[in-house]
Amino acid sequence: MLPARDGEALDRWLPPGGGDGRRGRPIEAWGKGSETANGRPRVLARRRPSGHIEQKVTLVIAGIDTHKDTLAVAVVDDAGRLIAGGDIPNTELGFVQLVDMFDTHHVLRVGIEGSGNFGRAVAVHLVLRWLPDWPVAVVEVPTLMTSRERRGQLGKGKTDPVDALAIARITARERQLPPVRLTVGPAADLRALLDYREDLVRERGGLVNRAHSELGGLRPGYQQQIPILTTRARVRAALELISHDTSVRATLCRRRLERVITIDTETAELKRQITGLVAAADTTLTDLYGVGPLIAARFIAEVVDIHRYPNRNAFAAANGTAPLPASSGRTVRHRFNPGGNRQLNRSLYTIAITQIRGDTEGRVYYERKRAAGKTKREALRCLKRRLSDIVFTTMRHDAANAAARTNQPPPPAWPILAKVGAVDANEARLTA
Repeated sequence: MLPARDGEALDRWLPPGGGDGRRGRPIEAWGKGSETANGRPRVLARRRPSGHIEQKVTLVIAGIDTHKDTLAVAVVDDAGRLIAGGDIPNTELGFVQLVDMFDTHHVLRVGIEGSGNFGRAVAVHLVLRWLPDWPVAVVEVPTLMTSRERRGQLGKGKTDPVDALAIARITARERQLPPVRLTVGPAADLRALLDYREDLVRERGGLVNRAHSELGGLRPGYQQQIPILTTRARVRAALELISHDTSVRATLCRRRLERVITIDTETAELKRQITGLVAAADTTLTDLYGVGPLIAARFIAEVVDIHRYPNRNAFAAANGTAPLPASSGRTVRHRFNPGGNRQLNRSLYTIAITQIRGDTEGRVYYERKRAAGKTKREALRCLKRRLSDIVFTTMRHDAANAAARTNQPPPPAWPILAKVGAVDANEARLTA
């Protein structure tokens, strides 16, 4: 959009379909709703010196800053100028008002900060609200990008409207933001089971640590017989040591150890359930050395759709195995990437450690990097990056084979405007 430079080149709003000689209202102050003519898409016209009028449709983008009680919303054009905004309750009634606002301004792209936290419900509502003839892209805006954009607005500080405006401008400028996707079906089930299992494992660790502390006072030297409490047999042996002690500390210690046995039984059942779902997914990830059902389930649950990533480099950047460039002047180097999906990063770490301990190609690669002068950590990171490529290729092949079996065409290249047919929005989960 070019500003008016003389009397012959005037920028004016024209109604859709307007031709030569059809003038609309002139551009007025932003934020008063005067830019929208009957809720139709905005068409910017510029009269050329020859008398010909050129028209350009202005895209409308929205940004949402999510909070527990409210949603701060800002609607901007593709130049980042504010059109409308305000606070909307973070409730079902508020979601209806939000959709009405987006319908009125014909919003074509929505950016949400915190779609996995306070913005989860509104993100699910908006994704399920997509219409086949009006595809609205709902994308996730990282908080770091919002803070950087906010710092560029000098003198405005930090408020909810400022954050919403920053999110909207980032959404308008950055075309490669990850789309918000619903996790439904087996991927949602696997994620729920894995998260619950991790909660149990974390609880077990705390109980075992406390039990060790109590056993050290109740039975000094017990560690000679029971050094660790990693199996149910050793936990039962610890129970036997204090079975005749009626003190309060011994009673509480027995309760902790009994809870550990209960957790072990439950986690074993969860693993059997997860293994069954992974087998039903017909994945070949488990053919890789070091990848068991739990690791494969984590990849399926977190990735959901491997076509979200256009290539192996994008996948490595998403899981944090791609190093970050940190070069300056004559110094060319890369540094550790602390970002990305840490669940996937931890899974790749587990695979790498397992391969290094065995007689595998991964161990040969690791030793070759060590011989080249890499430290242990640097060589391990190189191996993780290589394993990321292998996992990406394997999941791509699995997706292609699944599409061939069902005679479905391959999905389009990322970014994708996904259409989700979830029956119950309350069961939907959002990808990270």
